[in-house]
Amino acid sequence: MFARSVSIRLKTNHIAEFTRLIGDAAIPVLRKQKGFQDELTFFVPGGQEAVAISLWDEKENADSYGRNAYPGVLRALGTVIEGTPQVRTFEVCNSTFHKIAVPVAV
Repeated sequence: MFARSVSIRLKTNHIAEFTRLIGDAAIPVLRKQKGFQDELTFFVPGGQEAVAISLWDEKENADSYGRNAYPGVLRALGTVIEGTPQVRTFEVCNSTFHKIAVPVAV
């Protein structure tokens, strides 16, 4: 399993609108993507920082979303974000929710 982490800087006083747009614009697109497993979105209460983590069955599917669908999601969020979000991809080594425990080579 792979995770795509997106660090986002929000415009001042736009947390409610950001939350709405994630539910209305991002989640429906994610659900249509091959290999999509889950989405977790966090924000700092009263702040301007948010993180969105999507979980994918394979790195190739996460990368495909990043190339093909993510630009449209980013445009939909354009009214509430500042700057360019920072995207990183990780291999998941543990998830109690998804019952994953991958042994790590020492």
